[in-house]
Amino acid sequence: MKCIPTLFLALTVFTIGTFAQPTWEVGNTTLTEYNLVTGVQLPWEILWGPDDQIWMTSRKGEVLRVDPETGNYNVILEKTVISNGSGEPGMLGMAMHPDWDTTPKVYVVYCTGSAFNGDEHLSVFDWDGTALVNEEILLTIQAGGIHNGSRLLVLPDNTLLMTTGDIGSSSLAQLEGSLQGKTLRLNLDGSVPSDNPIPGSYVYTIGNRNSQGLALGANGIVYSSEHGQNSNDELNIVTAGGNYGWPQVEGFCNTNSEQAFCAENDVIEPLEAWTPCIAVNGIEYYNHEAIPEWQNTILMSVLGGLGGQYERLSVMHLSDDGLSVTGEDEYFSSFNQRVRDIAVNPYTGSVYVAFNGTSYPGSGPNIIKEFRNEAFASSIENDLQLGAAVNAFPNPANDAVRFDWGIQLNNATYEIYSFGGKAIQQGSFTGTNLSLEISNWAVGSYFIRADHDQGTVTTTFQVAH
Repeated sequence: MKCIPTLFLALTVFTIGTFAQPTWEVGNTTLTEYNLVTGVQLPWEILWGPDDQIWMTSRKGEVLRVDPETGNYNVILEKTVISNGSGEPGMLGMAMHPDWDTTPKVYVVYCTGSAFNGDEHLSVFDWDGTALVNEEILLTIQAGGIHNGSRLLVLPDNTLLMTTGDIGSSSLAQLEGSLQGKTLRLNLDGSVPSDNPIPGSYVYTIGNRNSQGLALGANGIVYSSEHGQNSNDELNIVTAGGNYGWPQVEGFCNTNSEQAFCAENDVIEPLEAWTPCIAVNGIEYYNHEAIPEWQNTILMSVLGGLGGQYERLSVMHLSDDGLSVTGEDEYFSSFNQRVRDIAVNPYTGSVYVAFNGTSYPGSGPNIIKEFRNEAFASSIENDLQLGAAVNAFPNPANDAVRFDWGIQLNNATYEIYSFGGKAIQQGSFTGTNLSLEISNWAVGSYFIRADHDQGTVTTTFQVAH
């Protein structure tokens, strides 16, 4: 199936009181844009937790827990990872135990050692209300400088899927005895499920190059996104025992050699493929009434090509049975930012998008943005407050700017950076707001990070003069 041309997406400015927020028109729905967190390096996984907080892995080796009301976050786990997460390996996928109230456990994948002699660990931690503790390593496989996977997904039968990459050795993907280039399936205690396709093996699918997206859709269908080499990025349905062809097959079975291999090995073809590669990443199934135009879709992160193109959020419309793609719409490409992952607020239907900067494999400042249907969010009753996390005004600013944090910050220190990474100013304060004189600052984009006794808050602002 070829990509269907994208719909026109208009950007306007929406004003709440004295604060102007950008808005995006999605059909008949207006989404208001907020910056929830700015300057974290580099958000890889974001998910809505069972505690109504946003959980995030940072590729440099951290897990953050973010308050969606205020943007205040705390670092709850730190691990030493390969090259401090400056390359493809680092801290990657994350999932939560399905019985959270009685078993508050978090599953995390991270890479240690060096890019040429590393290990990828799947570990489970206890959440004690403040930090992730009592690590238990469930599985260790070889890590590589590239192609490490690794998304996690808990299935309705309380088993755990884990994607693994081929670590740059493509022949491993077809070897049933290797755990590289696969989708693995484990029990939540790390044991091998008795009904896995290969008895005694974690292997659930084979022939995967580097799957970095997993999502559970309607009717129990599991979807995955997979990086191609130079062509044929894929959106797949994950099927037990399935062979997805790599490296003998890329995308559809459409050459003579591919057709012969597909016939002999019963290769499963993708729902959709993209050539040249667009660098598909985290995916999320969306069916919330807050954005009717996106119901029954896969929201797919697109990192874009190495030359800085194709970056976007792709909305993949599904057939009623979920077994085919009926169209693709593209959003947020005007940011020119690599899109890494998506999370959905189950109450308001808001979509949170993690941006990884403009260059491969990631650059700053990284931003998690919220896109909210204010009309729907304000019509429901829930315990979550509405409004921007931190407000900077005026924004853009000329001679002075004031930050309203929304919460009391005690014993706070702040640092301000340009979007180019240059440190501009630092200081300390206590209170619910902070005013700064900026008349001698260069025109451009900036962000502020304030560390206080209860965590960290951030926001972005413009200097216009």
